[in-house]
Amino acid sequence: MAAMWAESVARAERENWGYQRLLQHLCESEEQDRRERKMQRLLKASGLPDGKTLGNLDEKLLPTKIQRLLPTLLEGHFVERAENLLAFGLPGRGKTHFLAALGRELILRHRYPVLFTPTFKLVQQLLVAKQQLRLDSELKRLDRYPIIILDDLGYVQQDRQEMEVLFTFLAERYERRSVLISSNLVFSKWDQIFKDPMTTRAAIDRLVHHAMILEFNGESVRAQKAQGREKGRGNSPGDTCGSTPSLTPAGVKDSVPPQVSPQPK
Repeated sequence: MAAMWAESVARAERENWGYQRLLQHLCESEEQDRRERKMQRLLKASGLPDGKTLGNLDEKLLPTKIQRLLPTLLEGHFVERAENLLAFGLPGRGKTHFLAALGRELILRHRYPVLFTPTFKLVQQLLVAKQQLRLDSELKRLDRYPIIILDDLGYVQQDRQEMEVLFTFLAERYERRSVLISSNLVFSKWDQIFKDPMTTRAAIDRLVHHAMILEFNGESVRAQKAQGREKGRGNSPGDTCGSTPSLTPAGVKDSVPPQVSPQPK
């Protein structure tokens, strides 16, 4: 209001505003400015990768079911219901770009606090917090985010301590906050993550109990774009849709997770 005062008063005099209209104009300008500043703070704190937006996401390269589901996801009601999104597929299928673009839109449209992080980074942060006897406070800090995007679950093989803090994190958010996960590992291979079969089943049950499973089972987006550029009809090299290139976990030959029946709690 202070920054706009002189300009607003001058305009009010030119256009013969009354005091009520001047005050309304100042309040509306203040409200708009606060919304914009909050949005910028949320974007800065989100950790979302630059360039992975809805604007440069080629929706035609997404599986048909995911194309149809996207408008519903953008409404954000799944966040209010604390539902999860589990994106499965081999490298280059667009999982990371899709989840990052969705997270950015949920900030822009609904002002939801979102945190994007590689899974290994979150696990290390939780492990350090546990060693310093402040795991509870770290979980409370993460609880401020109704949406946390875990990218590349399964790339880093966990030891038992790392597995335990990851399971604790997932259990803490169960039925209260949304987790969005991208993974190249199908459910049948999640014992590589959690080691113990019982812990693996418990983690899967909590995730799928209230979840939508997205299967990115088409061709590699990066490969399609490379072919398009060779034919003179591709996008610019910086306009990628896939996740950061990395090695596929050993033994992964498909991208469609088996159906797991949620267990009632």
